[in-house]
Amino acid sequence: MRLDDRLEALLAQMTLEEKIGQLGIFADMLRPFAADVNPDMNERDADELRAQIRAGRVGAVFNGVGARQGYASQRIAVEESRLGIPLLMGADVIHGMRTVFPIPLGEAASFEPALAQRTARAAAIEATACGLHWTFAPTLDIARDQRWGRVAEAAGEDVVLANAFAAARVRGFQGDDLTAHDSLLATPKHFVGYGAVMGGLDYNSVEISEGTLRDVHLPPFKAALDAGAMTVMSAFNDINGVPASAHDGLLTDLLRGEWGFKGFVVSDYTADFELVAHGFAADDREATRLSFTAGVDMSMQSGLYATHLPELVARGEVSMSAIDRGVRRVLAVKQAIGLFDDPYRSLDPQAEAALDPQALHFDLARDAARRSIVLLKNEGELLPLKKSGQRIALIGPYARDRDNLEGCWTLFGDKTLYVNLEDGLRAALDDGDALTVVDGSAMEEAIDGGIEAAVEAAREADVVLLAIGEPQGYSGEAQSRTQIIVPPAQQALAEAVAATGTSMVVLLRHGRALALQGAVRDAQAIVATWFLGTATGPAIADVLLGDYNPSARLPVSFPRDSGQQPLYYNRQRTGRPELPEMTEFKSRWREMPHSPLYPFGHGLSYTRFVYGDVELSSDTLDWDGTLTASVTLRNDGDRAGEEVVQLYIHDRVASRVRPIRELKDFRKVALEPGAHATVSFTLRRDQLAFTTRSGAFSAEPGLFDVWIAPSSETGMAAQFTLIR
Repeated sequence: MRLDDRLEALLAQMTLEEKIGQLGIFADMLRPFAADVNPDMNERDADELRAQIRAGRVGAVFNGVGARQGYASQRIAVEESRLGIPLLMGADVIHGMRTVFPIPLGEAASFEPALAQRTARAAAIEATACGLHWTFAPTLDIARDQRWGRVAEAAGEDVVLANAFAAARVRGFQGDDLTAHDSLLATPKHFVGYGAVMGGLDYNSVEISEGTLRDVHLPPFKAALDAGAMTVMSAFNDINGVPASAHDGLLTDLLRGEWGFKGFVVSDYTADFELVAHGFAADDREATRLSFTAGVDMSMQSGLYATHLPELVARGEVSMSAIDRGVRRVLAVKQAIGLFDDPYRSLDPQAEAALDPQALHFDLARDAARRSIVLLKNEGELLPLKKSGQRIALIGPYARDRDNLEGCWTLFGDKTLYVNLEDGLRAALDDGDALTVVDGSAMEEAIDGGIEAAVEAAREADVVLLAIGEPQGYSGEAQSRTQIIVPPAQQALAEAVAATGTSMVVLLRHGRALALQGAVRDAQAIVATWFLGTATGPAIADVLLGDYNPSARLPVSFPRDSGQQPLYYNRQRTGRPELPEMTEFKSRWREMPHSPLYPFGHGLSYTRFVYGDVELSSDTLDWDGTLTASVTLRNDGDRAGEEVVQLYIHDRVASRVRPIRELKDFRKVALEPGAHATVSFTLRRDQLAFTTRSGAFSAEPGLFDVWIAPSSETGMAAQFTLIR
C-alpha cells in the first residue's frame, strides 16, 4: 500500500506530535465502555480523551461501541482537529458481536472454513452497525498444550486446519470491499509463537526451534495476510529470550522483508511497557525505542510513544524517517478502508437502531453451533434420544445456566437473545413435561441436597443428560490450568448419578480438550459441546434428538491425563516408539499409553461410514508433478450424514525427524443412506516441504506413507515415492 499525493501532502504538514498521535490507540472512554478485561493503565477520562483527539494526538480508540457517540468522536477528529485525520475505531470482536457464535476452537471442530467465513461476516455486519471499523481477530496461535487458557480462541493444534480457518475468517470479517460500511478490518494475532508458552502458562517464555516456528506457528499468519489482512498484533511472550513486541527479526526482517507486509503492526495491550518487566528494557524510554524500532507501529494504551518518542527523535535515537514510515502505514490503512473519503462510514445511528440480530443471524448461530458439536462416544446407540415416550433427567450446573453460554472474549453479546439448554430441550421435545431438571451441584462447589436430588431424578428417568464442564471463566487470557479436568464438585455429582445405573449422556461444556476421569470418562455417551453462544440450547437439542446428525471432529487431542500435556497428534517419532513388540524400554508413560483418549480428527455420527483402501494414481510423485490419492466412502447406515475425510502423510526419512502423521487436506462429504462416493485429493511437492536441516524450505525425495482416514489414528496407509 502507498499513500496518494493528497495524503503525502498531509504527512508533510504534520508536526512530530501529530505524527506520534497516529501511532497511539487508547481505550474509548467516550462511548459505553466494554467490560473490564484489561489491567488499568494510563487511564483517561472522557474530557481528556476529547482534548487529545482535538489536538490530533490519538490515532485510534478501542472497545467502545455505539454509532451515535462514535459519530460525535469522529466529528471532533475530522472537524475540530487541525488536520482532520479520522479515527480508527476497533474492538475485540472475537466470535460474534450481538449474536455470539461458538468459540473459535469449537467452530474449528466443524472442519468447515466456509462456516467460519459466514459467522465472521455476520459479526462484521453487526459490529460495523455498532460503530466499529476494526477487530482484534482472528487469533491464529497453534495450541498444542491444553493447559493454556487461550486455546479457546484459536483453531486447535494443526497448522493446515488453522491456515484454512485463518484465511476464511479474514475474508469473512473484511468482505469483498474494504470501503464498504460493513467491512471490518481483521487483525491476525498474536505474532508469534504465543501458543507455545512453556507449561501452558499464559505470558510465559517460548523456547522454540527455527524449524518449528516456521513450519507450525508462522503459516497461519501468512495465510491470513495472503487473504488480505492489513494489520497484525504482536504477542506478549518472548521467543528464545527476545520479546515478540521488540523482535526486529520477526517484525521487520521476516514480516516486512521476507513476506512483504505493507500494513501496520499494533502492540497487544501495553506489550511495549511490559518489556521492562521482561528485563529486556531498562526503563519505559528504552522500551519505547526497542518496540518502535523493531517494527511495532501502533502502541496500545501504554502512552509510551507519546511520552518518549519526541525525545528519542530529538536525540537521534529514532529517525524522523522511521516515524514517517510508521505513520504512512497507519494512514495507508485508513485510506484503504475509505476513512479519508468517508470518515463517518460505519457510524450511522439509524443503521444501529435498525439492527435486528435475532432476525439476521439466529439461524446461522444455531447452525454454526450444531456443526461444532462433536459426538465423542455413543455406546449402544444411546443417542439420538426420543422426542416422546422417554423420561429424561437433565442434571448439572449448566442445565439452566445462562451466564456460561458465551465462552471467553465476548464483550458485546446481547444476553436477551441467549437460549439455554433447558429451554432448548423443552421446546424440541413433544412432551416438555417429560423433562426433569436438577442442578445437582454448582460449578465449583457442592450445594446442600444437590446430589440427593440428582440421584432421585436419575432413578426416576430412562436417561440422564449430565450437563457439566468448565465454567466460562476457566478459559481465555490468564486462565491456565495445571489440571484440565472437570471441577471436583461436578465430578462427585457424576459419580453419584452414574451409580444409579441409569443410562447417562455427558454434555461437556469447555474451552479446551479435557482429561476425563471416572464416571465422566466411562459414561455411555459423551458429547463435546464447547461454549456455543447465543443458540446453545436449540443446537444441542438438534443433535441430541437427531434433527441434526453430528458431523464435527476434534481440532485438539483429548488426553488420558493432564500430565500428558503437551499432547498433539503430529508429534515427532522417537528412536524407541511405543510399539506392541517392544516391552519395557519404549517411549511411554508408566501409568498409561502414550496416546490420547480421543485423537485429533475423531468424531462420531449417527450413521456408519465405511472407507475403502487408499488408491494412488501412481506409486511415484514427480518433482514438478501431481499425484491423486482416492478412497471410496460409503454410508452403510440408515441416516444421511456428513463425514470429514482427512488426508495424512508421513515422510519416512528426512534431514530432520518428521511427525508421525501430518494433515495435508480435508473435505466434508455428505452422503445419503446406502450411497457411496469417490473422494480424491491431489498431492504436490510443496505440500511435502518443511524447513530442512540446512534451513531451506523444501521437500526431500524419498518414501512417504499416505492415509485417507476418519481421524489421525485410523486407516491403512499406502506408499509413494517423491522423485527429483
